[in-house]
Amino acid sequence: MALSSLAGGPYRSPIFRIFLLSILLVASANANHISNWNHNEVCVIHATNNGSDDTPAILSAFQRCGQGGNIIFQNTTYTIHQVMNTTGLSDCQIDIHGTLLWSTDTTYWLNHSMDVGYQNQSSAWFLGGNRITVNGFGYGTLDGNGQVWYDLVKGQSNYPHRPMGLTIWNAKDSTFQGLRFVQSQMWTMAILKSQNVLLEDIYVNSTTHNGNPARNTDGADTIFSDRITFRKWVVDNGDDCISLKANSTNIIVEDSIFHRGLGLALGSIGQYLNQFETIENVYAQNITCFSTRYAAYIKTWTGQQVGYPPNGGGGGLGYIKNITWKDFGVVEINSYPFYITQCTTFSGVAGDCNSSLFEILDVSLENFHGTGASSYAAYMGCSAASGGCKRISIKDMNVTGSATNVTAVGYRCDHVYNTTGFQCN
Repeated sequence: MALSSLAGGPYRSPIFRIFLLSILLVASANANHISNWNHNEVCVIHATNNGSDDTPAILSAFQRCGQGGNIIFQNTTYTIHQVMNTTGLSDCQIDIHGTLLWSTDTTYWLNHSMDVGYQNQSSAWFLGGNRITVNGFGYGTLDGNGQVWYDLVKGQSNYPHRPMGLTIWNAKDSTFQGLRFVQSQMWTMAILKSQNVLLEDIYVNSTTHNGNPARNTDGADTIFSDRITFRKWVVDNGDDCISLKANSTNIIVEDSIFHRGLGLALGSIGQYLNQFETIENVYAQNITCFSTRYAAYIKTWTGQQVGYPPNGGGGGLGYIKNITWKDFGVVEINSYPFYITQCTTFSGVAGDCNSSLFEILDVSLENFHGTGASSYAAYMGCSAASGGCKRISIKDMNVTGSATNVTAVGYRCDHVYNTTGFQCN
């Protein structure tokens, strides 16, 4: 109704007209405020540039611009002294032009790292929400100051409360691109309880500068996540290059290069007694491995629980199914190109490799080529209790010995059935 139509009747009063006009103006102002809040807010984070804590400024920016805004890290160094939880974001663009540098105060991190709810692991940063875009433009860097951690733990596996650098938590329809991760504290990142996430053009380098190993420095781990794509990764580290863990489904890994780590891993899985977990529908293609231990491997816990996570456990149930690894180039890898073990158990304890009830089936490898240290193309140690590994296909495996120049033709098998393209020997 136009204001002119209110000229007669009881709406003749000037007071009423002023009242109505004020309502319309307030409504208009609120509409503009909501529009700006959702789409136009820009938060440029200013670093102290003196080594003091930049966490408060970072958290303030996420609070202001985490819903529909743009958060900008400038081309400088931000020092982070505290844990950060920036979840529940929506339609948020995060531009990282500089370096996020975590402090070396290991006492603080051991006492304050945040529980991720799986394997008793913890994290320094939770980041998540709907329709997030994180762009590092090829040089934006997350530096975990990892050497102080490698020196502290001296190779001890899963040191309690040692935090991973980043946990992508409950993220949906989101993209992470052009980022660098160096000297991660532990795992570089976990993608947990997330769906439809693309991670593209990612560089990871977590390597030690002395004799203390960079153990547990996985490039990435997926847990309880679906439709995750890793594309154009370069990883140089001391553990799994990328690892797909419990309830990882519809995962793609492609066009990536791995250096010196353990290779592309499925697992470990089956760590929790009687808990049913799966890894299903995995496709990996165009991967190059330089001096990794394996190219691709699968690891489950035994069927007997010994201790508790993170370093103990076992007796889990479930399956690994519909796995395709294709077009792998291997250069001087240190062990088998393909490896399966169902012997994982508490550190230092000999496991019963035939006790696991965890099933492995419908695994396909095609076109693995290059050089390696073993005369065997694969070793598949499958559990008798699970019925063994079923429907394993290996085609066009052409890996030659680095020292002998002889093609690896052997296939070591324990309880492997319904094979295609190879014979166990």
